[in-house]
Amino acid sequence: MKLVKMSLACAMLMSASAFAIDNLKVTGNLELYYNTDNLDGQGKDGLFDRETSIGDTALRLNVTGDIMENLSFGIGGDIVSTLGLEREIVTGSWANRDKTGNKIDDAVWIGDLWMEGKVAKTTAKVGRMEFDSPFIFSEKWSVVPNTFTAAVLTNTDIADTTLIGAYVGQGNGLNVGGSANSSTAGWDYMASGGSFGTFAADGAYTVGAINNSFKPLVAQAWYFDVKDMMNAYWLQADWDCQLVKNVKLGAQYASMNTKGASSAQADSSAYAFKVAYEGIENLKLTAAYSSVDDDGYYKIANVATDNTGRYSGDGKFGAQSKLYTEEWWNYGYVGAAGADTVTLSTEYDAGFVKLYAQYTDVKNTAKDVKMNEATLTAFKSFGPLDVLLELISADATDQNAGKRYETFQTLFTLHF
Repeated sequence: MKLVKMSLACAMLMSASAFAIDNLKVTGNLELYYNTDNLDGQGKDGLFDRETSIGDTALRLNVTGDIMENLSFGIGGDIVSTLGLEREIVTGSWANRDKTGNKIDDAVWIGDLWMEGKVAKTTAKVGRMEFDSPFIFSEKWSVVPNTFTAAVLTNTDIADTTLIGAYVGQGNGLNVGGSANSSTAGWDYMASGGSFGTFAADGAYTVGAINNSFKPLVAQAWYFDVKDMMNAYWLQADWDCQLVKNVKLGAQYASMNTKGASSAQADSSAYAFKVAYEGIENLKLTAAYSSVDDDGYYKIANVATDNTGRYSGDGKFGAQSKLYTEEWWNYGYVGAAGADTVTLSTEYDAGFVKLYAQYTDVKNTAKDVKMNEATLTAFKSFGPLDVLLELISADATDQNAGKRYETFQTLFTLHF
């Protein structure tokens, strides 16, 4: 494992030093992730037992620099391993096993490899990279994010407005409908070994606009053309309300219109609202509500990971959603057809630790599914080391034989 790490680092540095590079920077992080639950309804053991635990370690190395004025580059490598923990402590890994759950080999891949050029107020970025938009984005709940091979153009010529245009050709997340990229079997949210393949049927186009002309309000509008699958729209407005001091309001509307190979499937749509209060020092209180139409096939969620899946407690994971009401851990419920969701959350910075609590209640009469999730997290930085502890209690009619169960997670991140 040490040899692999050194080889990757040397290769990245040698490739960078082959040119006259200015402002060369080497950064990265080392992450240790552990997840355990007590899914006794499935005949498994309790918290901290090997059969109910998942573990990952990941090393991310990033090299960035300027090739010339207004032209930069970036290279990022990912190494994921259980470090042999599966022998005694865990059963496997989120990020690198195959669809049967048996593969626990180390995985190494290049997650970022891009060039970025700037002319006046227009920036073009081409290559392999993280991407963020309402329906196509990199999920960061695990030790490594899924990334994309894409071309992204941004422009800020219009005052207080950012225009975005992008083509996404490849990705290493599970595609629309949960099919793995190319012929590589996948698991959870990422193809086995981080393997890249064609995004969806034949790539996707997206354009977006983010405007802040009216200073208390940030409005955004997005259009997506996922080839041979769907056209999708996302509208969102977030308002720092001046009428009621320290109150912030938000509204979302999203729709997916199927086409091509998916034309026989029903369209999807959803709306959501939120209100937040920040009038008490270091405290934020938020309430949100969302509703999804009853008949849609695709979920109002990420189409770059397993959009039609949902967390089932046995390792199968659904795509994350950008709806205000998204749960902390049990992805795949909030954006599903027929889901009506209420989420309450509070954030408090106590100085020595940052605390977060969330309660989400999902009722889906169309699918005859109910689920609620309560989460408490604690975050603390010790210099370059970040520590996150999470305790989640979930009760779903379609999980763990309908019995409530708990999940405990830890994430240690060392930045360098």
